[in-house]
Amino acid sequence: MKLVESHGAAVQAVANGIHAVPEVSTSIAAAQAAYRFLNNPRVSLRALAAPLIELARRETATSCDRYLLVVHDWTQLMYSEQTGKKDRIPLSGKGVPEGYEALTSLLVSDRDGSPIAPVAISLRAADGVHCSRSWTVRPPLSPLDELDPAMSYVDQLSLPRPTVHLIDAEADSVFHYREWSTRPGRLFVVRADDRIVEHGDREWRCSAIQKELRDQGTFHFTRPVVYRGKAAEQYVAEVPVRLTRPGQRNRPRSGDRRRIPGPHLSLRLIISEVRSLEGVLLATWFLLSSVPLEVDAATIALWYYWRWTIETFFKLLKSGGQQVEQWQQTTAGATTRRILVASMACTVVWRLARSQHPLASETRRLLVRLSGRQMKHGQEFTLPSMLAGLWVLLAMMHVLEKYTVDDLRAMTAAFLSPPPDS
Repeated sequence: MKLVESHGAAVQAVANGIHAVPEVSTSIAAAQAAYRFLNNPRVSLRALAAPLIELARRETATSCDRYLLVVHDWTQLMYSEQTGKKDRIPLSGKGVPEGYEALTSLLVSDRDGSPIAPVAISLRAADGVHCSRSWTVRPPLSPLDELDPAMSYVDQLSLPRPTVHLIDAEADSVFHYREWSTRPGRLFVVRADDRIVEHGDREWRCSAIQKELRDQGTFHFTRPVVYRGKAAEQYVAEVPVRLTRPGQRNRPRSGDRRRIPGPHLSLRLIISEVRSLEGVLLATWFLLSSVPLEVDAATIALWYYWRWTIETFFKLLKSGGQQVEQWQQTTAGATTRRILVASMACTVVWRLARSQHPLASETRRLLVRLSGRQMKHGQEFTLPSMLAGLWVLLAMMHVLEKYTVDDLRAMTAAFLSPPPDS
């Protein structure tokens, strides 16, 4: 709990160490205790993730309506100058420094798209994958092959709502669609590329179906949205399609590029268009889904729109809050343990952000005031500002346990008050 409190802060890149809560005797004591904990091999990642999973069970019962959305996504943790991390790996992209590749499964509410908790986090390093789903370091799989065990793990957590897995276009793979569809009850929504699908009695590209539906006037307005900070509108249309062509395993490191035929797979193709208020097409999403027809196309498009919630989590871990790419832990195991601890601190501000408790609004305003940060006009709070204010509030509470208000007033009067006129 002390480690979680120590991560209840938005920190600067030059001050990214473990914060010492005021009741700890010295900062070095806090750093030594954190070092022992984060580097202790007996602290398994699976056990350390248990509080996050328990929180997910409690929160989803009251924060979700019919389904629980699970967003899976990768992010790169780059450590260009930290040569002490001997287990770094080359990351994709020209000129990208070495580091770790993280895969996160984040639970999101189907009611408002608010984040609830990450229930699975893994880091791929030189010695294997440090994963909260495993008791030990395990061999890596290809990025897309990592998804099925991650999905199965979440599906088997006995969460109080059925899960729907949301993934970006990296997961657009016919082979993996077929694999996932063999799992009982597996529901997913994936953004597809402009692939070829069978619709009606012939094959089409998704973009050709989109043009046909626009010519027919099938698209209908669903809701106003915000696109790149500006007001826009979302329009949606849907058709049934089948995937009939062979797939690939998509295992580039092993060179496995075989074409693998499989059974025809029926899915829903939901086409979402984001248009400016003047009607200009700004973005198009081709969404392939196995979600039953009881969930309409507009809702599925909204769910995918909420997929971006995981990007706010990555920002909170990186430049917007925890500065994970500046941490000085020297192994992927210690880094993963600290990410799990930092994630627990993130869930505190997420819970406060969506809370309807009578004190929630005033508490959010208090944390923003304590953070000293300015908000855009009309914006009540941001997650980094609440995280920064949370640390100040926790420090205040610990100080008040040791000193009386009169003690604090006396110290303030003695050293912060202006000197009397001579």
